[in-house]
Amino acid sequence: MEAFEISPDTALNQNGFANLERRQVVFTIAGMMLTLLLAAIDQTIVGTAMPRVIADLNGFDRYPWVTTSYMLTSTIAVPVFAKLSDLYGRKWFYLAGAVLFVFSSCLCGAAGYFPLPIDGMNQLIAFRSLQGLGGGAIMGLSFTIIGDLFAPIDRGKYQGLFGAVFGLASLLGPGAGGWITDHLSWRWAFYVNAPFGVLAISVLYFTFPHFRPQHVRRVIDWMGFATLCAWLVPLLLALSWVRQSGWLTPEVVIPLIVAAVMLIVFLQVEKRAIEPLIPLTLFRNPSIALALISGFLLSMGMFGVFLFLPLFLQGVMGASATESGSLLTPFMLSLIGSSILIGQIVARTGRYKIFTILGSAFAAFGMYLLSGMSPVSTHWEIIRNMMLCGAGLGALQPIYMLIVQNSAPHEQMGAATASNQFFRSIGGTLGVAVFGSILLSLYHQHFDGLIPVGASAAVLKPFENPLQIFQMKPALEASFSKIPNGPALLATLFEGVKSGLSAAIHMIFLLSACVLGLTLLLNLFINEIPLRKENA
Repeated sequence: MEAFEISPDTALNQNGFANLERRQVVFTIAGMMLTLLLAAIDQTIVGTAMPRVIADLNGFDRYPWVTTSYMLTSTIAVPVFAKLSDLYGRKWFYLAGAVLFVFSSCLCGAAGYFPLPIDGMNQLIAFRSLQGLGGGAIMGLSFTIIGDLFAPIDRGKYQGLFGAVFGLASLLGPGAGGWITDHLSWRWAFYVNAPFGVLAISVLYFTFPHFRPQHVRRVIDWMGFATLCAWLVPLLLALSWVRQSGWLTPEVVIPLIVAAVMLIVFLQVEKRAIEPLIPLTLFRNPSIALALISGFLLSMGMFGVFLFLPLFLQGVMGASATESGSLLTPFMLSLIGSSILIGQIVARTGRYKIFTILGSAFAAFGMYLLSGMSPVSTHWEIIRNMMLCGAGLGALQPIYMLIVQNSAPHEQMGAATASNQFFRSIGGTLGVAVFGSILLSLYHQHFDGLIPVGASAAVLKPFENPLQIFQMKPALEASFSKIPNGPALLATLFEGVKSGLSAAIHMIFLLSACVLGLTLLLNLFINEIPLRKENA
């Protein structure tokens, strides 16, 4: 068992964990949950504010980069900060990530005000890249710190709470983003992070214990970092461009080829590294390998709900943005409640395999039921299906992390935990790319056949991408009212949108059910290792 340098008022007990006062534990966990909530909710708040941002900064041609730039830097930051924390300790890297996240949030809110040689939209993209570095540090280290503070037998309940934070962010974010944008300004969608972030940072600065591993080889894997960037940047760019360009275009194929080559180079570098960013030895453990692959598939399948269910409610069921938010509330409450409850049960019983099986079965079955929905489905049917799916997804949230941490050596805790977050991030990105391209393809197969004769290309332009169409509906109604037979034409076009989305989203939900079914199959082979009571 390795030794740690810790704050003077903190001592290690016989099992290798800090003897923290209850007050210190409560404030540390509260500060971390608030910080994690800010990082998680930021994406949903910003997504809601994007139409106003685009209009204000004249950046419609670059709007995907506001998300892509954040995704790129945050995905890379997760394993890098985690490995550095394995070598030098968690506290100061975590606080640095939180400070960078809050500071860059303020920069994002002020984009366009700075006298720089780039315009406001490019300023926002650059500042979002910085924000992604801070967000990646927070995401990569939060669950690792739980592994430092608590034995595996106790981690489930805390990881369940942390997993519920993501559900809470999805529940609160869209409504909060809409209210802030309508009543204040889109800039406050970023500024709002400042007061809460400062509070969380202050609490963590004074209460978060400082451990630093001793007797480790503090060698930074610079080649690993370089080849990781050279692998991930083209991969994530290609997956981001798929929805606009398609899979067989040069701007997608060439980066994918580069990414494949650099992945091979990265693996060779990591094999020889003294302190690799992602220790490949972890994958020799069947429990870790299965948990990472299952987490990858879970994240991929989850986007069938998170990204396209609101689109189904608005585009097919005809619900308003507010109504769709209300309909999604039972799903989010089911996900949050299940994550917390299963975390508590696992902590009390030490049994987790049964919940991986039940969770993936519920999630797959719920997703299958969602695929059978139609414009005539009742609200109660939708709520039932969503709650089944949410209960399954919530049950799985804390468990894969727990399996990885329980199976990995403690000196590789950060790298192992980051690998779980890393695989889930890549899975989610791949899910968005694959399901997004399927959506556009099937949507146009149905929509294009319903276009009225004589409709001009300029009139049809807004309907090329249905992901943004309902946010643009008020503006479209105003512009179509000025042309002959405009309202009738608009109604016909929206019927085409409804038909196309219904067919496309049905297929996406069905494919998501298959992905989650594959997760169920993998979970059958997970070997349940007793949860340790010590940190060794």
